[in-house]
Parts: sequence; C-alpha cells; structure tokens
Amino acid sequence: MDGMFEMYLEGSIEPDDIPNTREPVYILGKKYNAVQELDIIRQDILSKVWFTYRKNFVPIGGDEGLTTDKGWGCMLRCGQMVLAQALISLHLGRDWMWEPETKDSTYLKILGKFMDKRQAPFSIHQIAMMGVSENKEVGQWFGPNTVAQVLKKLVKYDEWSSLAIHIALDNALVVSDIREMCLSCESPEGSGSLKCEKGDWKPLLLIVPLRLGLQDINPIYVSGLKKCFQFKQSLGVIGGKPNLALYFIGCVGDEVIYLDPHTTQKSGSVENKETEEEIELDCTYHCKYASRINILSMDPSVAVCFFCSTESDFNDLCHSIKRDLIEPEKQPLFEIAYEKPKQWTPTLDDAVEAADFELTGDFDSEHEFEIL
Repeated sequence: MDGMFEMYLEGSIEPDDIPNTREPVYILGKKYNAVQELDIIRQDILSKVWFTYRKNFVPIGGDEGLTTDKGWGCMLRCGQMVLAQALISLHLGRDWMWEPETKDSTYLKILGKFMDKRQAPFSIHQIAMMGVSENKEVGQWFGPNTVAQVLKKLVKYDEWSSLAIHIALDNALVVSDIREMCLSCESPEGSGSLKCEKGDWKPLLLIVPLRLGLQDINPIYVSGLKKCFQFKQSLGVIGGKPNLALYFIGCVGDEVIYLDPHTTQKSGSVENKETEEEIELDCTYHCKYASRINILSMDPSVAVCFFCSTESDFNDLCHSIKRDLIEPEKQPLFEIAYEKPKQWTPTLDDAVEAADFELTGDFDSEHEFEIL
C-alpha cells in the first residue's frame, strides 16, 4: 500500500477510485452522479480526515514503548476516522469541505485531538492504553467492537463536544436506552444523572457491531448494508477485508468505497498550521483518492455507524431503519425495539463483547479481526 500511495502522489498512475458509471455513488449519505460530479465526489472524499499508520512518535506506554503503530494499529486508525467525522459533522457540518489552504480554527482543534501524543484525548496513545481495560495489550489487534468500546470511554472526557456513543448489542437497537442516554446529563459529582432541560440532546454516535456471515458475507445482507450508506445519518462502516481493517465511507453498485490506513507516514503535529512543515503535515491527513472493492470481499465482521446531531435526526433514522432495513428485508441487518426485551440479559456496559465475535466452535481469530 505504501508504494501505491507514493505512485498516486507522483501522478505516475491513473486513479481508479470512482467508476465511470451512471449508477449513483453514495458517500456518507450523500448521493452523487459519477459522470457529472466526479470532481465534487473527490473533493468530498478528500475532506474526510484520513488516519494512517505513523512512525517516530512519542513511545506508547513509557520510554521503552512502541514508536509506530505499523502492523497493529489499522483498526484503531479506523476508529479515529469515524470519531473525527462525527466531530466534523457536529462542529462544521456534513457539507464542510477541506482544502490545502484551510486554517479553520475549529477544524484544527478537532484534528489536534487526534495527534500522536499522550496529551491528545483521541490519540493512538490514548486508544491503545485504554484498550488495556478491554483486555488488549498495547500493540495487539483490536476488533471493531473493542475500538468502539474504547472510544465510548474516551469521549466522556471531551466536554467541548459532549458526544454520546451508544454501542448496540446483540443485533438490537433499543430506542429507550438511547433516548435516556442522550436526554440526560451527568451530575456534577458524577453520582448519577440529571434530566436536561427540554430540547437538550447529546449528539449521538451510534455504532452497531454485526457479524454478517462466518468466513464471508452472506449475500442476503448485501442490500441492507448498501442502504446503510444511503441514510443521511450514515457515518460509514468500520470493517475490512480479511486481516486488514478499513473504513468504508460509501458504495457504488456492488462495490464499497473505503479509506485505507495501511500507509506509514511520519508523525508530527499540525498545531495552528503556521509553518511550511505544519501545512505539509495537514495534507497527510487527507486522502486524494479512495479505493473500492466488491462488497462480498469484505470481512463479515463489521460495525455500522451513524451520527445524529439532534433528536430529530435520531427519530428520522429510526423511521428509515424500520422502513428501509427491516420491513422490506427477508433477513434484516439488525432489529429495532422501543423498549428492552424482557429476555435481554446483558447490560449495555457489562455485556460480553459479542461484536468481537467470540463465536463458539472451530473459529480462529484470523476471521475475527484479531490478527497480531
């Protein structure tokens, strides 16, 4: 991947990122015409924050710790991309576009939260160290649910965004649980919750971990997965192809469009983007050309993501899920319930990490996104 990235930069090969087709192209809920809007599609993709492997950063876990995440950090980087896009949508709007000259203070503040240093709240350092609480040692592969659980813990420390993360367990979206979380506030003492004033809603990053097959995606799920990219609340899919974590941001026909973290770049800090070095470094957080693969080539372990800035967004998403994902599909991706079923046994915080897919039987970790 590193060599391919360098060839793109040098312009020695023609990109094959978006096909010349009349089929609609969807990028995080926005519909495009590939023939008439290719430049706009590419600008939209370029505006997504792209996190990749980095090298020569401050050691993780002390002076003897790791100074690169090459070979183990791709799922962590995909988690960063999802969270960064949620913050961009929240603070700048879904239609915000990045350009090399961009020096927007809000954008730079968001980007700064992900820099490769211990103090940054969503750095590779913070995610890797918080992963220890999820039984993942530093340098060990994460599954899609593990990175979601870690991000859920870390966002609680970002008062500026006041973002809530809900992870739907057992293929079920429980509306009452989400509403209770997004319409409540932490008490000053942290000893419970206080109801917010009417109309207050914590912006929601909703993550639905799924297993869509054993070793390959079951074709029965393809239609539903493609529809997820079409919802206006779409924040893409954390997933990959066997042994490689990828961030899927859209689809066209039977192919999915993704950002690939498997490029190793130097570490640094963009800060206020005042020096030439900082300007150049900012450009390394944006991918000029996305990639695509057939949807059936995806690993069946995925986490579908949505962002609801307002209560109205969430209500609309629930309606869309019921109308487009559940009612017409023979085998829905997941179910939606307004109250927790009586037979429900796990709690939201204490449940077994079902979405890292600790399946019973003869399944090894090679198909569970846990390769070291």
